[in-house]
Amino acid sequence: MAQQDQRLEQLKQKYQSVLNAIQQSGVRLDHVHVQDNKLFIQGTAPSEDVKNRIWDQIKLVDPSFSDLTADIKVSATAPSGQAQTAGAAVSGGGGRTYTVKAGDTLSKISREFYGEANQYMKIFNANRDKLQDPDKIQPGQELVIPS
Repeated sequence: MAQQDQRLEQLKQKYQSVLNAIQQSGVRLDHVHVQDNKLFIQGTAPSEDVKNRIWDQIKLVDPSFSDLTADIKVSATAPSGQAQTAGAAVSGGGGRTYTVKAGDTLSKISREFYGEANQYMKIFNANRDKLQDPDKIQPGQELVIPS
């Protein structure tokens, strides 16, 4: 398991500019993990244009993207105006992320970022697409930390 975590960190570092572009563009990430020794990214872009920009960024990092599997879909429900608003909200909101480590709780992460453990619901609410229960987070999960 430690090797898998180490591989995940290596690949996330390599593709950090892609992960940043995903976050700033309002792409909702569903999965970021290692699968078949490749970084597996799955998410939903607010528009075809955003999806294409993410792919452009992937190709800038590694034109062959031999160590990456990206499954980026386009949201069928968001009208273009709504998608642009969502993207602006993410990029204008400070847009930090945090990778959960063993022993972390949302309260502990909240204390680290906000100075108060009781702000944990702010993090939970920003990550409802990944979390079902604020008491059940897993090491390796990538959480959005709203400002």
